[in-house]
Amino acid sequence: MAGILDNLRMPECECIDWGERRNTVASIVAGVFFFTGWWVMIDAAVTYPSQAEMNHAFHTCGVFATLAFFMINAVSTSQVRGDAMYGEDCFGQTGARLWVFVGFLMMFGSLISAIWILFAAYVVPEKSVYPGLAVFFQNTLIFFSTLIYRFGRTEDLWA
Repeated sequence: MAGILDNLRMPECECIDWGERRNTVASIVAGVFFFTGWWVMIDAAVTYPSQAEMNHAFHTCGVFATLAFFMINAVSTSQVRGDAMYGEDCFGQTGARLWVFVGFLMMFGSLISAIWILFAAYVVPEKSVYPGLAVFFQNTLIFFSTLIYRFGRTEDLWA
């Protein structure tokens, strides 16, 4: 029973050469996720404009997630690994790793705070849940766009 899926193969699509278009597809998909996250939040802000319906401080989670997106993707993988072909930067490999680590801490922090906002401000008091879901989905979509853009493309961006 353990080897039941050993011979299962996924059919390969030969009509698309992903090797040459991997960076383009990853960038487009990440951009769509990022745009959709902010679009959902803007829609919630327009639908619930008053401070009582949706606290304006809840936008902070999306701002921190966006900042973390730029922090994580500003450093190349070769800088984190230490095999960058250019010289030693300000902090080198250790600084690059620390920068990406702080970016991921900010990203996870914003995602956790979005979950907290959803439950503490909307689910438990039994208010309209849409603003809380908007905050949660915004941060989730920005998180996935960060992962897709960071790990879904190859190192040579200009190929």
